[in-house]
Amino acid sequence: MADEELPAQRRPLNISYSPCPNDTFVFHAWAHGLVPAAPAVEVGFADIDITNGLAERGEGDILKVSYAVLPWVLDEYALLPCGGALGRGCGPLVLAPGPLEPAALAGKSVAVPGERSTAYLLFRLWAAARVPGGVGEVRVMPFHEIMPAVRDGRVDAGLVIHEARFTYPRFGLHQLADLGEFWEGTTGHPIPLGAIIAKRSLGEERLRAVIESIRASVRRAWADPAASQDYVLEHAQEMDPAVADAHIGLYVNEFTADLGEAGYAAVRELLTRAADEGLVPRVPEARLASLSPR
Repeated sequence: MADEELPAQRRPLNISYSPCPNDTFVFHAWAHGLVPAAPAVEVGFADIDITNGLAERGEGDILKVSYAVLPWVLDEYALLPCGGALGRGCGPLVLAPGPLEPAALAGKSVAVPGERSTAYLLFRLWAAARVPGGVGEVRVMPFHEIMPAVRDGRVDAGLVIHEARFTYPRFGLHQLADLGEFWEGTTGHPIPLGAIIAKRSLGEERLRAVIESIRASVRRAWADPAASQDYVLEHAQEMDPAVADAHIGLYVNEFTADLGEAGYAAVRELLTRAADEGLVPRVPEARLASLSPR
């Protein structure tokens, strides 16, 4: 029997997340059938700009997306309280070919990894405060193409995420701004980066099973980090095990297991500030926190 012919409660769930080390580390156990009683899943890999688009089109049961895309998708998807990336000292960076002051970006071209990424929201909030007159052209690129574009002079600066935080000196680039430092210094909150969402139409019972499966997968990953190493390195853009370990150490933390009050407060702050700037639609509080199906 084809999957589409199976009863809804028996059909494997499809889940899409990035090939980055934090995601493969978190979901390794569940993806490999190592979480007892967890729903079966079919895994797809895609960068965050792709999964954001999937969410906006309503394609996929479970997705890793940018917190920035939530205002457009929360009617159909519920924000899950675990599995995502939120923390301190882990923000996106603005890079340039040489040492610059932020004001020097006025009217300049900047490469970004997606206009509905959390990194881009943070960049827009930072630029509004630090770049008089604003930047010039914004070019969307896959994140792994941004540093070469800055190095080669195709853009004046780049907004980078993921393991680029650790590897940008190899490209001879300079850090112009740490948007995590800007965010934390301005708000006191941790930085909301990537969220896990699931279709509300799965129903509350299945949504709760998904949450418990993610948390169990995280616990297994922490209990036996070596078990996921091959899976992590197989999919990572940066194959150096030391870089992968640093990436995991930075992005997989207590908020991955449970957003908690501090995590939800950070998400509300980000989306409220972005709405105040006219960057995103305003999100009703009940829609952000609700896990109930429609």
